[in-house]
Amino acid sequence: MNKLRGKVAVVTGSSKGIGAQIAKELAAAGAAVVVNYASDKAGAEATVAAITTAGGKAVAVQGSVTKKTEAEAIIDAAIKNFGKLDILVNNSGVYKFAPIEAFTEEEFHNQFNTNVLGLLLVTQAAVPHLKEGASIINIGSVVARITPPNSAVYTGTKGAVDAITGVLARELGARKIRVNSLNPGLVETEGTHGAGIVSKTEETDFAKWAASTTPLGRIGQPKDIADIAVFLASDDAAWLTGETLLAGGGNR
Repeated sequence: MNKLRGKVAVVTGSSKGIGAQIAKELAAAGAAVVVNYASDKAGAEATVAAITTAGGKAVAVQGSVTKKTEAEAIIDAAIKNFGKLDILVNNSGVYKFAPIEAFTEEEFHNQFNTNVLGLLLVTQAAVPHLKEGASIINIGSVVARITPPNSAVYTGTKGAVDAITGVLARELGARKIRVNSLNPGLVETEGTHGAGIVSKTEETDFAKWAASTTPLGRIGQPKDIADIAVFLASDDAAWLTGETLLAGGGNR
């Protein structure tokens, strides 16, 4: 598959999980990829190794999306290594669930700085390099639609992502730059393993419940989301902008 042959992509937060799989699938479709990480160098290098072993092109670039100079350096790495930028996937994100009585200012700023400010800073750095036909894909979450309890801060960040997507689609549309939100439901990743939401060895009660309430009868896998990202990055989605695509197996 060469839908993205000759394209260059940046995927933030792509050392593991959904971001790593998106980077791999973009590369498999022909794109050269900047694999960004904040602290997990080994994970990023493993993602790059998987891409290059399969015949693709990728580099690992450290940088926190929450800092303007580092966000700019992530984008600059694409230009330095591959000469241009066509696709930006704003995937970096953090989450923590707590009832309203328990949330802290520190946690609010941590989540909003990564999930919202980081998206804005990287996009700001990328826009001068994006040409007609470029695609920006913001990774949101179905929580913005289903608004689960104990998620006021996280859901707030993802609601902001959807709103920003709509604004930027209008703002950049005249330049033929597309901007869409891709909003996963529950996906099995290192993050959901670490949080105890999903287990590698046995099905947790939460995972059982989530699968039982999902029309397609299972929780998601990173490739489920990555394949949709490839579609949004490609010319197959040339008439889509300002959209929020829910990728939760029918859970909404």
